[in-house]
Amino acid sequence: MVLDSVRRPDVDHQQRLLTAERDRAERLLNAVRLVVLALLCGAALAYAPSLPRALNVVNASLLAITLTWTVGQHRIFYHRERLPDWLSVTNSVVDITAVTALVAAYGVAYSPGMALKAPIVAAYFVILAALPVASSTRKAAWVSALVVAEYALLMTAFLLSGRLTTVLSPVAASTSGAVSLLDEGAKLLLLACAGAVATYAAHWQERLSSRFSEAARESEELQARLDQARLQALRLQLQPHFLFNTLNTITALVHRDPPSAERMVTGLSELLRSSLGTASEPEVRLDRELEVLRHYLDIQLVRFPDRLSVRFDIEPTARDAMVPSLLLQPLVENAIKHGITPRVAAGHLQISVRRQDDTLLLAVRDDGVGTRSTKPILEGVGLGNARARLASLYGDQHRFEAGPRAGGGFDVTIEIPFHTEPRWPREPVGGVGA
Repeated sequence: MVLDSVRRPDVDHQQRLLTAERDRAERLLNAVRLVVLALLCGAALAYAPSLPRALNVVNASLLAITLTWTVGQHRIFYHRERLPDWLSVTNSVVDITAVTALVAAYGVAYSPGMALKAPIVAAYFVILAALPVASSTRKAAWVSALVVAEYALLMTAFLLSGRLTTVLSPVAASTSGAVSLLDEGAKLLLLACAGAVATYAAHWQERLSSRFSEAARESEELQARLDQARLQALRLQLQPHFLFNTLNTITALVHRDPPSAERMVTGLSELLRSSLGTASEPEVRLDRELEVLRHYLDIQLVRFPDRLSVRFDIEPTARDAMVPSLLLQPLVENAIKHGITPRVAAGHLQISVRRQDDTLLLAVRDDGVGTRSTKPILEGVGLGNARARLASLYGDQHRFEAGPRAGGGFDVTIEIPFHTEPRWPREPVGGVGA
């Protein structure tokens, strides 16, 4: 069976979910940034007595700027449901530029060689490591390129200043104030590799999220198709049930009461016309469901003119509600066949429908023979079909109860969500498609 349409998540659901997760990650990273800056402030105070005054001024200025930005963005943006898209890139740029400025200040105030060997250079790698957590592939690539560009520009500036002593041997550089060109080239290569890994990790995360979302959509689509196929099978089971019973009634009247048999044939044609009109719809409006039911009852009133009376109690506000197609007719048939027909005296049947807030309440009650057995009720086609279809359509959002009444007879009560638009798509005519 091929459906014209099935319930699918919004095509942008995966992107919204990924954006929300990155938003939460950015908020967490900003909290981590605040902790790291607090630790750096402590380190700056510890180093202050042994550093030149100019370098202490640079440390204090950079820490003040980054702290102000970190705390300021929390007050400005964090009350919003979503952070601005540009904030994650801006935070990375601020961090990278702060590290570059700090290394440059060390080089100007002290020595370019010692600046390039300072532990703060490792902060570039920490920044790159955090990129996949809160950045898209494009943002990660851009920030990775910025790290390599800023460090390369820093080295170039030091070389052009004439104050940077270079040697080729890394061993010689480790015992002097000079730097090894091999070491610095390796740093640039490692920064480029770390940036490439961070970018690929961000890309892999996006692909994984996309594949997971697609798998979830396919699973939901498959479940919807299975549910639709199950509903169609239940309706195919139901339609012959009441049709054969009605034909049997007509056969019994053909010779005994031809005019009544003729009226029943006419009623059957109207019943088939109405019921087949809703055959491809899992849900119909209550008025259409009642129309099918009235045609069926017209047939039964011909059969039991003096033994059956029917009362409808339909609340006007409930008439626009959607209900499962062919839900009430088998329940009424069940009441007539098992409750009223075995009764010697006349029987009464009541069908009531009313709305209670967001719930639609349906009831089919009779004063027939009921059941005195204490054993669980053995459900036939009518009750079993209704219970299965309600479970398939509404899951745990419905209630179905069937049992004997305290004063005699039988009572079926149903509760479903009140809604005026179909929850399920209309099936293709014939139920099969290429």
